[in-house]
Amino acid sequence: MDLRKVVRGVGKTLIALGVLIFLFVAYELWGTGIAEARDQKALKKQFEKQLQAAPPTIPGSEAPEAPPVTVADPGDAIGLIEIPKIGVTKAIVEGVGTEDLKKAPGHYPGTPLPGQAGNAAIAGHRTTYGAPFSSLDELNPGDPINVTTTEGKFRYEVDHTDIVSPSEVSVLEPTEDNRLTLTTCNPKFSAAQRLIVVARLAGPTKDPPPAPAPAVPAPTLNTAGLSGVSSSNGPALLWGLLAGLIWLAAWAVGQSWKKWPAYAIATPFFLVVLFVFFENVSRLLPANV
Repeated sequence: MDLRKVVRGVGKTLIALGVLIFLFVAYELWGTGIAEARDQKALKKQFEKQLQAAPPTIPGSEAPEAPPVTVADPGDAIGLIEIPKIGVTKAIVEGVGTEDLKKAPGHYPGTPLPGQAGNAAIAGHRTTYGAPFSSLDELNPGDPINVTTTEGKFRYEVDHTDIVSPSEVSVLEPTEDNRLTLTTCNPKFSAAQRLIVVARLAGPTKDPPPAPAPAVPAPTLNTAGLSGVSSSNGPALLWGLLAGLIWLAAWAVGQSWKKWPAYAIATPFFLVVLFVFFENVSRLLPANV
């Protein structure tokens, strides 16, 4: 056995793995933000249409006279959240699953909508998909958080922050006071803990719609904790295998034909499959990393 060939092969393998890890990190930090920005644009347009369709407000009041009784589907826009201190202006979607939080901060199903009595809860990414809650740790007591829904515009003021484990679901339980609870991962680039920001409603609450709404499934807090719902690893394995097969085929063709032309032809296909592979690997991470 030629030791030099073995060392050379190991070195090339490690370099390839290093490049893949670097590309995945780049995808997580920047590539995911591109998709999030596109989704945010569409969601804000969707919410603008909802506002236009809402009943007119009572003179001197910010709230519509009689909001329609609707239950949003997961991933649909339900409002806007503005946090002036950290420059956040994002659409909010219903749901905290992986696909929901890829698009926007997500409202925990089963908790009140912002502006309604009780504990309204919203989760958001801290390092990926636009990182809407990246600087949540910079908020101090008294800082304003404004949330707009079809029921009106509501101002909250930060009361306190906390650090809890991902399984600590008590922060989402109903409360007698009217609050907004924001959750995200802590520290940055880690899913070891959850950063919790609690804000109090400054002003009157908005009663839930008077007519009975269809039942909304309770959030899977006991099973998913504060991490949302991730996807299965099957698609990631399949796309990873396909990427490996494309590169192996390019190597085999290069051995019998010309090395660099074979790689040049295979590279565009490999990168497309690699992008989809990264997207599926990202779904395996906690939903609000």
